[in-house]
Amino acid sequence: MPGLGRGLNALRTLLRARGLTTIRARLLALGVLPVLMAIPLLVAVIYLGFTTYDRLLTNKVRADLATGANDFDRVLESTGARVRSLAESAALVRWLPPASERVAGPAAHPLAEWLEGRRLALNLDHLCLLDAQDRVRACAGTGAAGQAYGRWLVLANARAGQSATALDVFEPAFLQRLAPRLLDAVRIPLRPTTSARPDARTEEARALVIHSAAPVWLEGQDAGTVVGAVVLNRNVDLVDHINRIVYPPTPGESDQTGTATVFLGDVRIATSVRLPHGDRAIGTRVSQAVHEAVLERGQSWLDRAFVVSDWYVSGYQPLTDSRGQRVGMLYVGFLESPYASARYRALTVLVGVFVVTLLFALWLARKLSLSIIRPVERMHQVMSEVEGGALSSRVHLPARTDELGALADHFDRLLQRLELQTRELQDRGTTLDAQVAERTRALADALDQLRDTQRQMIRQEQLAAVGQLTAGLAHEINNPVAVIQGNVELMTELLGSRAEPVRQEIGLIREQVQRIRLIVAKLLQFARPTEYAGYVERTPPESVAQDCLLLVSHLLRRARIMVEQTCTATRAVGAHHSELQQVLVNLLVNAIQAMPEQGWLGVRVVDRESPDGRAGVAFEVSDTGPGIAPELRERLFEPFFTTKQNGTGTGLGLWVSRTLVRRWGGTLEAGEAPGGGAVFTVWVPAHGGPAGS
Repeated sequence: MPGLGRGLNALRTLLRARGLTTIRARLLALGVLPVLMAIPLLVAVIYLGFTTYDRLLTNKVRADLATGANDFDRVLESTGARVRSLAESAALVRWLPPASERVAGPAAHPLAEWLEGRRLALNLDHLCLLDAQDRVRACAGTGAAGQAYGRWLVLANARAGQSATALDVFEPAFLQRLAPRLLDAVRIPLRPTTSARPDARTEEARALVIHSAAPVWLEGQDAGTVVGAVVLNRNVDLVDHINRIVYPPTPGESDQTGTATVFLGDVRIATSVRLPHGDRAIGTRVSQAVHEAVLERGQSWLDRAFVVSDWYVSGYQPLTDSRGQRVGMLYVGFLESPYASARYRALTVLVGVFVVTLLFALWLARKLSLSIIRPVERMHQVMSEVEGGALSSRVHLPARTDELGALADHFDRLLQRLELQTRELQDRGTTLDAQVAERTRALADALDQLRDTQRQMIRQEQLAAVGQLTAGLAHEINNPVAVIQGNVELMTELLGSRAEPVRQEIGLIREQVQRIRLIVAKLLQFARPTEYAGYVERTPPESVAQDCLLLVSHLLRRARIMVEQTCTATRAVGAHHSELQQVLVNLLVNAIQAMPEQGWLGVRVVDRESPDGRAGVAFEVSDTGPGIAPELRERLFEPFFTTKQNGTGTGLGLWVSRTLVRRWGGTLEAGEAPGGGAVFTVWVPAHGGPAGS
């Protein structure tokens, strides 16, 4: 099984990276891993439980919607049955004349009053008697006799001899003409609703009705049609009836979480949904998502939906009129929050049990692992102490009578034997070491004396040779340099403005002449340093550091080096100003040359005492270059020694600088900067009072 092998290797690598390769970690992992491996199972159980729970809620709202739709259909059938019973009643026939006496024209006013009484008895909102040409003979409570009723499919079915009931929408013009008393009753102001689709209307003036028509037969002939309607706008009795059928109240519980609604379009015209302040949410509208799914695509909605001000597990189905057009929706649903709370309570209990089990497993695994690992750790500690020289250290576990206790006793006996043998070897080695050390010291002293003598002889020969050469070189070089400088000045004076085209070249000649003089001066200073030593004066350290940075500013810009300067020194130093400047410039130039392509140059001037307690000031010059190898630091201050590979260094700068600093009673040392690179520290004794006095 190569896949399992790779998995174990990956786990081992992860444990090693996390530092879990110790025995304690492995024992803890052995106790905890079975519990941790149950986490995916827990997640799967939670996911399946939530999925199943959501599916149960969906199935419940599907069944609720089916129950509500069935009850709504029974309401339609009941309305049709009432209209049909009126059309077939003998009382209505008495109001109709025989066929031989029947003439076209409006009926008498008493018929309208009688129809109004029947409308109230049959619990209808609209009731009319039409003649064979679908003109109104009489309408309950109105004087609309003689008007055409309109083309409705329920009338067509009744004219074919079969009663029919369907949903229809009465427009305001129809109501104004045949049922003006219903105009104000059906008008519903639209309320602003969260997440509803935009609508410029301010009210819903149409009426959604259960429209029923039944034929009237007299002497075997068609004597007209009875049409009746139940208006669903503000018909709270209807939705409360559906609500009680779908969500029957539970004894002892006052909260009713189930709701039902009838929509005209996307407007709630009759609902048991309540607004936050307690009123029914009539005039609010459905969310845009439900509108698109149910009214536009004709689909049923069985999912959670935002209803007015809260989330409900909702079921919506479209309502169609007699022509098959989608004109509204039937809704049933229940609050999601009680079920969500129950679900999360179950999740909390499940996670809590798991966490408690995990913590108990951790505690038990830790306790068992400590009982095993502590003797092993004690043995490891004793071995480390013995390696460190504590030969008398012992494990000593008298309370353990198991295998670990026996192993500890055996280990202590081995350590006791090892201690005795080591003592004997140490005694024998001490005598031999003393003899070897004595002879080694004598040989080392002789070699040191020989090396010092050889180094002094070489240095004296070098200095003597340079001293002899520099005197002659200075005389031979200074004379032609003086001639060159004089002729350049004379040439500049004679040419005047005509020398302007070559003024840059003349300036370059002057700079090179000055450079030659500086080289000759350094050679003489190296050959006879005592003759070039300046007097000691009281010098402010901050101004010297600022002047030196100004002198090398062109080099800093060329190499794109950033400078970090810190000056907190409050003392003045005793040194020659020019010589101190020469020393610092030499150190700055060396630091810049160590960083040919960008870097950081640090300059610190701080008060500091010498090891013997003298007050002074330290000048620290640090860089971020490659640094100086430890074996080269002592040779840096030897004459003619240089680390520069391009031949630009003479090997005299640091030697001359240390010579000058020592003349003032100070020190010059090289070291390694904290962030990498080199740092040179010049310590100069203080002179007088504070630097600014």
